[in-house]
Amino acid sequence: MSVPAFYRKTLAGVETAWHDLRFFFGRRSMTDHSSSARIHGLDTLRALAIVLVVLHHYVLFVSRTSTFGWVGDIGWVGVDLFFALSGYLIGNQIFAAMRSAQGLSLGNFYGRRLLRTLPNYYCVLALYFLSPAWRDNRQLPPLWEFLTFTQNINLAPGTAFSHAWSLCIEEQFYLLLPACALAIGLCGSLRSSLRLAWAAIAAAFVTGMLVRGVLWQELVDGQAQALNHYYKYIYYSTFCRFDELLAGVALALLKNFHAGLWRRLAAHANLALGAGSVVIAIAFALLLSDRYSFAMTVFGYPLLALGFALLILAALGASAPGQASLLGRVRIPGAQQLASWSYALYLTHKQVCILAGASLAARGYGADSLVTISVSLALSVLSGWLLYRLVETPFMALRERYLPALPTGAPAVFSAQPR
Repeated sequence: MSVPAFYRKTLAGVETAWHDLRFFFGRRSMTDHSSSARIHGLDTLRALAIVLVVLHHYVLFVSRTSTFGWVGDIGWVGVDLFFALSGYLIGNQIFAAMRSAQGLSLGNFYGRRLLRTLPNYYCVLALYFLSPAWRDNRQLPPLWEFLTFTQNINLAPGTAFSHAWSLCIEEQFYLLLPACALAIGLCGSLRSSLRLAWAAIAAAFVTGMLVRGVLWQELVDGQAQALNHYYKYIYYSTFCRFDELLAGVALALLKNFHAGLWRRLAAHANLALGAGSVVIAIAFALLLSDRYSFAMTVFGYPLLALGFALLILAALGASAPGQASLLGRVRIPGAQQLASWSYALYLTHKQVCILAGASLAARGYGADSLVTISVSLALSVLSGWLLYRLVETPFMALRERYLPALPTGAPAVFSAQPR
C-alpha cells in the first residue's frame, strides 16, 4: 500500500469513528419515541438524582470526609427522588393503559419491565460474583437473594453491591402495583374504585410511618448497634421506604382520573416548583441536623415525598402548552444524557469510584484531590455509558420490536352527575 493510500484509509477510518461517536453521544434514548415526547424537567430531576447518589457514595466509600459539603452528605436522597420518579412514570403507564380500550396487559407490562431492568442488572451482578477484584473482596449476600430481588431484607450494611437494595424495592413495586391497580379497578364503579385507591394510598402512608416508629423504638433506640439496626431494619426495608413511590403513584392517579384538577394544578407549575423547593430545603435542614432521630425516621420520608412530588408536578406542568415552568424551560447541558444513562450509571459507579480511589491513593493522590475526584467521576460516567450502549440499548431495541408500548386513553374527567 502506498503512503498516500495509507493516509487516505486512516483518515477515512478516523472520520467513521468520529461519526460513530457523534451518533452515540447525540442519539436519543431508545426509550424515547421523539424529542417532543421528552419532558425535559423530568430529565433534569433524574440527572439530579444520579449526581446526588454518586457524590454521596464517593463521600461514603472513598473520601469518608465532607468532600462535597452538605451536598455529598445529603446525597442519599437521590434514591428517594428516583423512587418518586418511578412511582409517577410506572403509575402513569399503568393507569393510562387501564383507561384505554385495550386495557392493561400484565404480560406486556412485565415483559417490558424485565427487558428494561434485568440485562444491565445481570451484567453487573455477574461482575460481582465472578470477579473478587471487582468487588474488592467484600462479602456478598447469597446469589438467590439478588435473583429474587429480596437482598434488601435484613441486609447487613457494608456488603458488596449493597446499593442494589433500592432496585429490589423498585422490582417489588413493579410486581405489585399493576395487580393492586387491577384489583381495585374491579371494585364497583370508577368513582368507588377511585375512592378506594385514594384511601389505600393514605392508609399506606400512615402504615409506613407507624412501622418506622415501632421499629425505631424497638430496634434502634438505646441499642448498642443502633446505626446498624437503623439501616438493616428501617432504611433498607420495603415496608419503610415506599413513601416516595406512593407520592409518584398519587400524581399519576391524579393526572389520569382527575383531569380537570390536574390541569388547574399544572397551570401553576412555577408555584409548585417554589413550594417544592421550600419543602425540600426544610427536609434537608432537618435531616442534616438529626437524620436518625425518631421524628425524622417517622416524618422525614413523607416530607421528602411531598417535596419531590411537587417538583415532579412542576416538571410535568412544563409539558402543557403555554404553561412552561422554569424547570421545563431551563436546559442544563448533559442532563438529558445523564438521565438516559442514569440506571446503568447507578449500577456501576460505586465500585468504579472505590477501585479508582484505591488505585490513585497508591500513587500518592488523596481522595480529596482534584485528580482523584475528576478521574473517579469521569470513569463512573464512562462505565455507565458503556453499559448503556453495549447492554441496555440493544435490549431496548428488542423491547420496542417485540413488546409494543402500553396503550393510552383519554384522562377521566368527573362531572357533578353520579356515575
